[in-house]
Amino acid sequence: MKLATYKDGSRDGQLVVVSRDLSLAHYATGIAGRLQQALDDWNFIAPQLQDLYDTLNGGKARHAFGFDPSLCMAPLPRAYQWADGSAYLNHVELVRRARNAEVPASFYTDPLMYQGGSDDLLGPCDEARFASEDWGIDFEAEIAVVTGDVSIGSTPEQAIEGIRLLMLANDWSLRNLIPAELAKGFGFLQGKPATAFGPVAVTPDELGAAWQGGRVHLTVHSQWNGKAVGACEAGPEMTFHFGELVAHICKTRNVRAGSIVGSGTVSNKDWSRGYSCIAEKRAIETVESGRASTEFMRFGDTIRIEVKGRDGLSVFGAIEQRVAALA
Repeated sequence: MKLATYKDGSRDGQLVVVSRDLSLAHYATGIAGRLQQALDDWNFIAPQLQDLYDTLNGGKARHAFGFDPSLCMAPLPRAYQWADGSAYLNHVELVRRARNAEVPASFYTDPLMYQGGSDDLLGPCDEARFASEDWGIDFEAEIAVVTGDVSIGSTPEQAIEGIRLLMLANDWSLRNLIPAELAKGFGFLQGKPATAFGPVAVTPDELGAAWQGGRVHLTVHSQWNGKAVGACEAGPEMTFHFGELVAHICKTRNVRAGSIVGSGTVSNKDWSRGYSCIAEKRAIETVESGRASTEFMRFGDTIRIEVKGRDGLSVFGAIEQRVAALA
């Protein structure tokens, strides 16, 4: 099934069920008012949402209305946790190669991950506002999962069973702020502003055969200012699958329902497929010519990120954002 959160003036919005083709929606009132409520009692509430979803797809929902992504918040407007991995080692290898740095051997056995801010997540059409273009504004096209409760010490296989929903993410980065932060030896903070998410969260079964081994075997399309810049395959080159990423957190603690875990920038070794973030494009330019020529984003720039299923339908809806100056 497909779920979204409509803006209603509150912090957590109103849960709606969305049709498979994203044309219709229906309020989940009477079943669950918010997505977190459904996640907290998933085994009881999910079947009821599924029934409404089936009725909606069958054209028999009496109070259905046209779905409008511009009215959406993030599916989880604020989450108990947002932990983002860097599961595509090609991205790490390329960025380090551009600065003549080797990839430590441990990176191939132990996932990279940072703890992001989860108290204020952006909707798919919300403007991304920043105080300065000099901060190095960059998009990052990613896949993310939403978990149920996953116990401390869970194996990757057990962790996969705890995945409730899949989402599309734009993990904004401020590249020129990051080096000084990392030099402090304490990780990201200001270099990682609010992350945006696609309008619709979907259950793994919606992907059919494209959901295999904890990976999404579909193409992530990115358009910057209307120009196609990336068509990267999310499945084959994901070094650590989502079960491994969730289990990485579970090594020392429980993961609770409503946690979001990201894949990191989707990246392919075949450079002809383009890029899912500008930093990777700049790294390619540095490797090829010795210098980066592509600039980061400016106020007024737009980014569109979307994934289509094997049936040609949009899976999560599109992230369509504009970069704007902070008032």
